Amino acid sequence: MKLYNSIGPNPHIVRMFIAEKGLDIPKHEVNLVAGENRQPDHLKRNPHGQMPCLELDNGQFISEITAICEYLEDKHPKPALIGATPEEKAETRMWTRRVDLNICEPLAAGFRYGEGEKLFAGRILTVPEASAGLKKVAQNRLAWLDGQLAGKEFLCGNRFTLADILLYGFLEFGGSVGQPLDPQNKNVAAWFARVKARPSAKA
Repeated sequence: MKLYNSIGPNPHIVRMFIAEKGLDIPKHEVNLVAGENRQPDHLKRNPHGQMPCLELDNGQFISEITAICEYLEDKHPKPALIGATPEEKAETRMWTRRVDLNICEPLAAGFRYGEGEKLFAGRILTVPEASAGLKKVAQNRLAWLDGQLAGKEFLCGNRFTLADILLYGFLEFGGSVGQPLDPQNKNVAAWFARVKARPSAKA
């Protein structure tokens, strides 16, 4: 296997998942700033032009965070980062979906349409007037999540999962692009500190 890697939260999440699995997967760097991911060579791997992308041993390419991580979980089920039972898997997928749609997507789009608009204009459709509203959506859903995390170590209770890795990757990114975590969300802040202390966070 080979991971086509770059800067940004999406590759970081996959690298963190790989590190938690204890896997050693070779990486090929793609220059996102220079737009290498929009060139024909990469578009053959992922016609959507996004990062990261995993090349399988049979030559097939898999993109999208969840698809890559679920593939790696299927190939290397221990330690279970999605789940060891149907019930655990369902719980992880539920929280992964909630985090992705309600927090990660509006946070990322708020950046792409705002501070990152000069970089992304011409590569994707940008809607600058939507930036502030999307950022508010992400913050609103984080405030909701703060209540959900009360008394819990991780999103799925005492299990550290893909949902935690996904949320951490985007909250760390948000903090670097003008969307810091509101300190009033004390449960989220404590959770963030716990995840940041894991060696895989540095992947």
